[in-house]
Amino acid sequence: MLIILFICIYKNSKVAPATNTSLIIHCDNFKSVARALTIVENDLKGADQLLKGLNFDKSTPVIGITGPPGAGKSTLVNALIAKLASQDKKVAVLAIDPTSPFNFGSLLGDRIRMASHFNHPNVFIRSLATRGSLGGLSAKTIEMTDVLRAAGFDYVLIETVGVGQSEVEIAGLADITFVVLVPEGGDEIQNIKSGLMEIADAFIVNKTDREGADLFANNLKKMVQQKGAEIPVFKTIASENKGIVEIVDFILNSAEKKNSHKEYLLAEKAYKLIQQKRMGNINKIELYQMVLKASQEPGFNIYSFAEKFSDI
Repeated sequence: MLIILFICIYKNSKVAPATNTSLIIHCDNFKSVARALTIVENDLKGADQLLKGLNFDKSTPVIGITGPPGAGKSTLVNALIAKLASQDKKVAVLAIDPTSPFNFGSLLGDRIRMASHFNHPNVFIRSLATRGSLGGLSAKTIEMTDVLRAAGFDYVLIETVGVGQSEVEIAGLADITFVVLVPEGGDEIQNIKSGLMEIADAFIVNKTDREGADLFANNLKKMVQQKGAEIPVFKTIASENKGIVEIVDFILNSAEKKNSHKEYLLAEKAYKLIQQKRMGNINKIELYQMVLKASQEPGFNIYSFAEKFSDI
């Protein structure tokens, strides 16, 4: 009943379009930030002008947290928020949840673990659906991250959906990327693909109070060394705030360093934005209905069907 009521309220609520393209967005005014994010996320009137008018007066590091489901990413983010906010840092968080390919909805439940920070004056938290992006990032993630950067936050944290080894897109957005793993991964270390190794600025072995944690962390360190990479491996128990200080120190010391992925970052962002513009007039729900109808016709061929959209 509560869920149905929320959906009804959401559907019947109206967000005023951006009539003033010079909307002042600042981290000291969360309402202005929230309104700007809503305008951008929903492509309301004035969204393009708002994005083109963003000013980045300050270099705000974007920190990506990725890894397999169940690794404790949300709990880790919660602990990082507490530590950074306690140092009088303005922190913004984008918590990304997967969009269902069947009903096109998203639970947006990651914020439950961050409930203790909802009323903190230095913390802004926003949930976002992947909108069908398999790698966990959408063009909207890029745009909304830039809104938060322009607002003047000290740090922007992005918690990805956690699709494991395929989640390398975060390197195209984050200045610092943490890959979170758990001891239960076991032989998974041997199967970590080169893409994930290349995007990680640091590995975090979480839930190290579990059996085999030290062996897992040591094997991971050996593998990193064998590849000749200088990537630190941190051990944490995020639920108990253990090991968090070391990660925050790493963030503070790395924030001013030149991002080695800078060129890739810009190209990846441009690719996603161009992709969104070219696919903007294709509605997934309508596409589903069209495919359903076409598939019932004799001689249906998915490649011939897709070719109809090639010139759009």
